[in-house]
Amino acid sequence: MISYEWRGDLADAEMLDLVQSHGGDPVAGWWPRVREHSLGWVTARDAEGVLVGFVNVAWDGGDHAFLLDPKTRSRFQRRGIGTALVGHAVDRAREAGCEWLHVDFDDHLAPFYFDACGFRSTPAGLIHLHHAE
Repeated sequence: MISYEWRGDLADAEMLDLVQSHGGDPVAGWWPRVREHSLGWVTARDAEGVLVGFVNVAWDGGDHAFLLDPKTRSRFQRRGIGTALVGHAVDRAREAGCEWLHVDFDDHLAPFYFDACGFRSTPAGLIHLHHAE
């Protein structure tokens, strides 16, 4: 059983553990810095209360929200948790009055975002600031 919560309690240590379990590079203090720029976030917890999934929804304070940092603990992947996290984020961004929810992703994740989550492809631009010339 997985429970989902919008803007639920979330400790930095839990995020560090989730990022590491997901194969990422955890950075202490990341979550407290990011949280203040968020419209909200969705947490997914197992029956014991362990954080097994997360997605952040940043926004511009108006019409545009941005789906960031979706993660599902490795051993819980391929169970629909990521899709449910995104679905909750979509609902909450809509309820907040946002008109658009943006997401960017690596090519191999296109089936997840387009097929499972309902995003559509749009032209967009991107500058990688650490490598821009």
